[in-house]
Amino acid sequence: MREVRIFELEHDEPAAAWRVARPSIINVVSGEIWLTVAGEHEDHWLAVGQSIELARGATAWISAGQTGARFALASGSGRAVRSALFGGAWQGWFGRRPGVV
Repeated sequence: MREVRIFELEHDEPAAAWRVARPSIINVVSGEIWLTVAGEHEDHWLAVGQSIELARGATAWISAGQTGARFALASGSGRAVRSALFGGAWQGWFGRRPGVV
């Protein structure tokens, strides 16, 4: 089972610190985000369509770029997380067509 959440950040919001409870993937839906992960030497700037994997137990700080940002956070089993973001799970959010599994 997986969990997928959508978050929106405004440009003027302070960076939020997160402690990652389960392996997760962040995928940028609109705008861009700045992300730094404790223990990594470089920050990450992610644009629309880009993603990053976060390991369980990681601490990450995230903030929006100049135009704000919207991103999806998926967590759960590694296979389920990947399919949630890259395998068409978005279609499931908008209802299924009759006869389609």
